[in-house]
Amino acid sequence: MKEEVFRVLVVDDEPGIRIGVSRVLKNYSIELPEVETRTSFEVEVVETAEEAIERIKTRPPHILLLDNKLPGMSGLEALEKVVAMKLLETYTVVITAYASIETAVKATKHGAYDFLPKPFTPTDLKNTIHKVVKQLIVERKARELASEKKRIRFEFLSLLAHELKAPINAVDGYLRILKDMNIADNPQLCQDLIERCLIRNDYMRKMISDLLDLTRIESGQKVRNIEEIDLKNIAQMAIETLQVEAQKRNITMTLYADNPVVIKADRNEMEIIFNNLISNAVKYNKDSGKVDVFLSKEDGKIVLKVKDTGIGMTQEETSRLFQDFVRIRNKKTENILGSGLGLSTVKKLAQVYRGDVYVKSVPDEGSTFTVEMRDYEESPEKPS
Repeated sequence: MKEEVFRVLVVDDEPGIRIGVSRVLKNYSIELPEVETRTSFEVEVVETAEEAIERIKTRPPHILLLDNKLPGMSGLEALEKVVAMKLLETYTVVITAYASIETAVKATKHGAYDFLPKPFTPTDLKNTIHKVVKQLIVERKARELASEKKRIRFEFLSLLAHELKAPINAVDGYLRILKDMNIADNPQLCQDLIERCLIRNDYMRKMISDLLDLTRIESGQKVRNIEEIDLKNIAQMAIETLQVEAQKRNITMTLYADNPVVIKADRNEMEIIFNNLISNAVKYNKDSGKVDVFLSKEDGKIVLKVKDTGIGMTQEETSRLFQDFVRIRNKKTENILGSGLGLSTVKKLAQVYRGDVYVKSVPDEGSTFTVEMRDYEESPEKPS
């Protein structure tokens, strides 16, 4: 559990209050299991608002216990100056007598987090400090999450721009060649350039489609049509769709499946899983290779295995495989186009269906991807 010390500044002209608060907080600690944090307190005391302002300028406290009735500058006047400093992690608690509750309410409207009426007991003080600490940590975590969200969004857009720049530049280059050439002089070159443009265009279309799939899943906006589906039919359709591409390279695809293999799921999401895995098995295979698809139901869960005889991967490469925009780049893959989103989408979908995805791979021998899933269940704790 992480240890954290919170600084408390007590501003009160009564020695009894200053001494009492110091004694109570000296050995007081708060455990917050939800954020794995244990807090203790370092207490400083001053008698006037003027002293407090100078102390805050050089060393802002986390918690300011501020008496309203002070010699010289009042607590409310000091509060205005503290609020003007715009300190993110300084929370003010105004100490006030019962007779001046209206002043305390006014103080909270002007930026105080809470107020503590005099006379207060050690328990009253501890309860107030506990509430302030929880709020401080909650707001700190919210700021950290907001900052992390901005960072992830920036990295995501940077990666997307990088991935789209190469095919766009390639298409632009091919089109400029076509613009400047006499097509009648070299019709074969013209056809080759058009074909290359179409390939790059298909790549960008696939990336956009993968990106939309991923966004719908992560945002929770996806509307699922849950029904009983025979995954054997989904597998057969995926194989048929990729048959032409596989035949061009003499790759054989075989389905081994129980009959039927039924799951309660969204058909489109199942198609995304099967199409991605079988498409990759063909794309990263060797000429005259094999793709074997195994589908079964074991102990109440669906097990899908897609095994290929392709180029394979190292252990280091497989450890990065299921992250967004991650593509394995080496001499064997340099001419293979891909978005780097397909496998991360497969993993997120497997988790939606209370499962996961795993890979075993040997360089130059092939890879086996295994997806485990269960029937879809509505649950507030289930990834969506």
